[in-house]
Amino acid sequence: MRTSPFHATLRRQWAADLTTAQLYAFLRLRSEVFVIEQSSIYRDLDGRDLEPGTRHFWLEVDGEPEPLAYLRLVEEPDGTFRIGRVVTGRAARGRGYSRRLVEAALSEVGRVDCVLDAQTYIADFYGSFGFVTEGDEFIEDGIPHLRMRRSR
Repeated sequence: MRTSPFHATLRRQWAADLTTAQLYAFLRLRSEVFVIEQSSIYRDLDGRDLEPGTRHFWLEVDGEPEPLAYLRLVEEPDGTFRIGRVVTGRAARGRGYSRRLVEAALSEVGRVDCVLDAQTYIADFYGSFGFVTEGDEFIEDGIPHLRMRRSR
């Protein structure tokens, strides 16, 4: 495990341009954190990873096959964008990687509304980007969440 800061390169790829190895690495990271670490059994393979409008963002150390952190940006039928599957591996936490990914995704969408379902304990993190809560807390896959929106 690395304990000192290290340089990470931001990558972005359309779904159609992903390699099998890249997709596998994203799914593995998501499974390690959401399913194993958070003990949340859920249907991660929801069919959205390979939709034509889906963009994948991740941070990696050059030459390393595994992503340090990842998020998925999906274009919804109504023209809004949905940020989801925001995840940072245990060894890479505390370095601002999730912030860097969210900033990149928001830069990508520009002045279009963006929504997400935040785990309640990190709602303030998303609030720092201008997301506001819509509605009441709900339980998704055994974890409290809040629906949040950033309007432009």
